[in-house]
Amino acid sequence: MKRVLLVFFLIPFFSLSQEDLLAEIDNDSTGIQYESATFKGLKIVNFESTKLVANNEFTLVVSHRFGSLKNGVDTFFGLDDAVTRINFIFGITDGLNISVSRSSFMKIYEGSLKYRLFKQEKNGFPFTIVGYNSMLINTALPKTNYPLIEFKHRVGYTSQILIARKLNTSLSVELAPTVFHDNFVVLDEQDNTQYALGIGGRYKLSKRWSLNADYGWHFNRADNSPFKNPLSIGVDLETGGHVFQMHFTNAQGMNTNTFLGQTSGDWGDGDIYFGFNLSRRF
Repeated sequence: MKRVLLVFFLIPFFSLSQEDLLAEIDNDSTGIQYESATFKGLKIVNFESTKLVANNEFTLVVSHRFGSLKNGVDTFFGLDDAVTRINFIFGITDGLNISVSRSSFMKIYEGSLKYRLFKQEKNGFPFTIVGYNSMLINTALPKTNYPLIEFKHRVGYTSQILIARKLNTSLSVELAPTVFHDNFVVLDEQDNTQYALGIGGRYKLSKRWSLNADYGWHFNRADNSPFKNPLSIGVDLETGGHVFQMHFTNAQGMNTNTFLGQTSGDWGDGDIYFGFNLSRRF
């Protein structure tokens, strides 16, 4: 399954890009033309996309994950066990964003920076490359269960390089090499510093609809770990100032450290979650 998904997402990187004569273009003083609208959402599903909030623009993202569908009517197909993440994002420049968020999953507070390094050019540089760094604080670890816990144990970090290519008017793909570190891990056998590769893509179905998917391939998970690699599939709907993302995923956590390091759902057992991301520009 992992190999099939990897091949599916990697093949397009080696395809030839088609000219999109109808796409918006950016021109600089040297006449360089850039690809636009590689992704319409700030996230593909769980993973960050290469899209940034514009200069002096403020965006609010509300993300919701219901409980597992596996429990059926006992939890009203997950409605009783929902978690929420609220993320405030501000564009310091067109190429630099700062954000703060709070998630009810593990009561996590997070701050992050997202910054563009390169833009894909038409007939030029073939990728858009964006950096992403975050720091989170897990406030849910109880003193009663962990009497020796200190503030430093609640802290985690993430560093990512997002490498995307718009192949044609319909298809965009992304790779996201990721390093994340948790000062506290549940399993003694699990390394605090962990490595993963995010693989994702967007296929445009119509002017307002697209099909999105992403997958996180964890490289050094402990052999006795109960956690799984996150796989998510969904659709985007663009409506003016909103991008509404609806999806199914086996990860209920929405911060990078949680969906890469603590995904407990299993698609094979029907242990999946319905959720959405709603973005609103101001």
